[in-house]
Amino acid sequence: MELVKEKQQTAFKTLGQSNGWVNVMQTPKIEKIVVSVGVGKMMKDKLKVKLVGDRLAKITGQKVATRGAKKSIATFKTRIGDHIGYQVTLRGKRAEDFLNRLIHIALPRTKDFKGISTSGLDEMGNYTLGIREHTVFSETADEELKDVFGMAITIVTTATSKKEAHDYLAHLGLPFKK
Repeated sequence: MELVKEKQQTAFKTLGQSNGWVNVMQTPKIEKIVVSVGVGKMMKDKLKVKLVGDRLAKITGQKVATRGAKKSIATFKTRIGDHIGYQVTLRGKRAEDFLNRLIHIALPRTKDFKGISTSGLDEMGNYTLGIREHTVFSETADEELKDVFGMAITIVTTATSKKEAHDYLAHLGLPFKK
């Protein structure tokens, strides 16, 4: 808890004047981090689907929730309720730990990494990032490389604008492209 207060204080000191904050409580905070994976073509192979769930649980350190199809689509051969993905919502200490591992370990290990794009920021102050290979996380790097999957990571903040969110996430250490 002390670390969160310290980060908030330093963010207020460095970013407060440029964003017009008059109180420390106006600085944005990370509410949650949502990590989601779609099983796609692996949907018919139950062992591969279970493997994706296990690896995602290892990466996030939390039990995964399954997501079912909301519509039947004949072209994709899905029916209502078919298992089509996994999702994990991280809050508090787990979210901080995951963000720390993402910034300092996973992103630098990605192939040809030159920074992340600012186009993932939305108007409400959230950032969504796509990772093509789960093997950039050190928890699963030693395992077989034939079943590689990607994931979407959404960082939900209390920022009220795109600029505020960009400044805050850059202050936390997210390596945006120049």
